[in-house]
Amino acid sequence: MSVSLVSNAYLDDASSKIRSKPVPWEGYQRAELVTPEDLALIKRIDRQSKAKTESLLLSDGQTYALLYLRLLKKLQRLDTMQYILVLIADALADHDERIPLFSRTAGSDPELPYSPLTRALDMQDEFMQLKSAQILTVLLCAEPRPLGPSQLHHFLGTLATMVQSHSPNKHDVGVQCLEALLARPECRQAVWAIPGIIAGLVEILKHKQGPQMCYQVAFCFWLLTFEQNIAEEINKKFDIIPLLTNVAQNAVKEKVIRVIVATFRNLVSKAPSANLPAMLVAQLLPYAKNLCGRKWTDDDIVEDVQYLRDELAANFQSLTTYDEYTSELASGHLSWSPVHESDDFWKENATKLNEKDYGQLKTLLQLLGDSQDPLVLAVAVHDIGQYVKHYERGKKIINDLGAKRRVMELMSHSDSDVRYRALVSVQQLVSQPWITA
Repeated sequence: MSVSLVSNAYLDDASSKIRSKPVPWEGYQRAELVTPEDLALIKRIDRQSKAKTESLLLSDGQTYALLYLRLLKKLQRLDTMQYILVLIADALADHDERIPLFSRTAGSDPELPYSPLTRALDMQDEFMQLKSAQILTVLLCAEPRPLGPSQLHHFLGTLATMVQSHSPNKHDVGVQCLEALLARPECRQAVWAIPGIIAGLVEILKHKQGPQMCYQVAFCFWLLTFEQNIAEEINKKFDIIPLLTNVAQNAVKEKVIRVIVATFRNLVSKAPSANLPAMLVAQLLPYAKNLCGRKWTDDDIVEDVQYLRDELAANFQSLTTYDEYTSELASGHLSWSPVHESDDFWKENATKLNEKDYGQLKTLLQLLGDSQDPLVLAVAVHDIGQYVKHYERGKKIINDLGAKRRVMELMSHSDSDVRYRALVSVQQLVSQPWITA
């Protein structure tokens, strides 16, 4: 893996400007910040042609790797630190074989190579942060042993702030760093432990992005969903199925659709019960059927799309109308699907909401309490009215569970449909006989 993986126009342009600025090395020697030996080494490589630099790194690469990191650790001046980061990145660019030169510096100083780069990461300077992130990603991804929490935690915390920031450059570099790191299973679990990263990636996708950024964020989700625990929980916590479905439906590039379909395949194969209901509610079955009829250049996508269609179709055929209803409840995306306004459905199924200690009823009440979406609130408060109308003890149960007050609050909601549906439900709560037995 090479540094070129994390490529960014701002970093390239800024690096070019930094290379052209002279650095006062003699002044550093007079101030005894660099030794005469360090100065001699610097003079041999500073502002030389690419061919000369390459030749020196070929013969004395280990010496220069140690020199660069020691200088980065010792010097404080921003423009000089920027220059040293450019030298490190230039040495590593397209030269994977030089990565061990930097890793081996730990033998001379246990704080190397990571401590000075982490300090650079913490500086309030966008170039320093992004350039050090670029270099850290390469070094960490090349580590032969699994990375420990001490190596990852600080860097991932910074990546979380990058993907949640308003800077397009921080988004770009942060997402690319995550793409590279998430190839390692221990990094997936470490990223999952920092909710800010996943939340940041979700927010990036929600704000209509170009195809490359959509692809990169979806690629991160694809890698994350190889982990069983993540595949089981990611949609429940971050609602990614409707979001990724929407991105895929609007995508023009095949690679975006391919990586999202591959993510869905992971979710279905690893955690079907956690993800199939939400996929059916998100109308993924008709979309998968549509994708099966398209011509694709990549054979993998054909296999994944057919797998997805077959799994969804098998699940859909075994669904009763009550299963459809509970799938909708579990997804949190209530809408006016036919079951809500069917008296027959409620006559037959109202009491089923009481099963498993009122499990489904409590899910409905939680949506009523927590949702900010007027459509979800209107449907949920309507369903409470139907439950009370079709189950003789419903009025007491709703009262005992403390939901009556919330239904009444919704009569003064800003949305007119929510107000109307709440009024109808309150009439049910008031008019139905009170049965306690």
